[in-house]
Amino acid sequence: MWHTMVLGEVLRKLKTDLNTGLREEQIENIRKVYGENKLAESKKENLFIKFLKQFNDFMIIILIAAAIISAIMAYIDGTNDYLDSIIILVIVVLNAIMGVAQESKAEKSLDALKKMSEPTTKVKRGGIIKEIPSTEVVPGDYIIIETGSYIPADSRIVKSYNLKVEESALTGETVPVLKDEKAVLKENIPIGDMVNMVWGATMAVSGHGEAIVTDIGMNTKVGKIASLIISDDAPETPLQKKLRRGWKKIRNCSSNDMFFNIYNRHI
Repeated sequence: MWHTMVLGEVLRKLKTDLNTGLREEQIENIRKVYGENKLAESKKENLFIKFLKQFNDFMIIILIAAAIISAIMAYIDGTNDYLDSIIILVIVVLNAIMGVAQESKAEKSLDALKKMSEPTTKVKRGGIIKEIPSTEVVPGDYIIIETGSYIPADSRIVKSYNLKVEESALTGETVPVLKDEKAVLKENIPIGDMVNMVWGATMAVSGHGEAIVTDIGMNTKVGKIASLIISDDAPETPLQKKLRRGWKKIRNCSSNDMFFNIYNRHI
């Protein structure tokens, strides 16, 4: 919504001033409301726990049960043909390994996003320009953006001089975006077209700019990406996707029918 507001409205909502920035006495009260400017951490689990969790899936449990039943039937029949059971279990184990690998990639992606949000930032507070850790930035802070600066948080530009920002971390577009503080934009437009905003975890590649921080931490655009990584368990593996499609076809079958079909294979 910040990109749709004129600058005066942004300043009123954030209770800040272009000449002095935030006053020191404001900082603690704002931080109590919004917290620190950093991404949340997902709970780390060791590889063994991650591996076990891959079996906590209804379709995987059915497969394991089918493998056990198939082995029991082969033993009862005296055929000792355990090939089906072995194949099923191998597939299940490979699926679990793939799930662990995908979770590990998601964690590495989150760590990479966090590292991009950790440098120091120049801010104007009480009329004085100082350099602080990016984690201490709060909404309403007046930040100074120079060539090579990492943007600490989502911010509304108030001044820009040929400011170009590389936003590939969010948009995938490697061509730097020329910013324009005078623009007042429509509500529903792509992030890459919001030329009066800069985003956390992006980098200024040329020019100079000054901006007012609007959102920090998990409320930033990059924070929302991190939230998806944290909240979303490992993406479904190809096996799980196929199993779910297959389950839709057989869910109307009774369990007796399923076991009867498995039994018939061994008669």
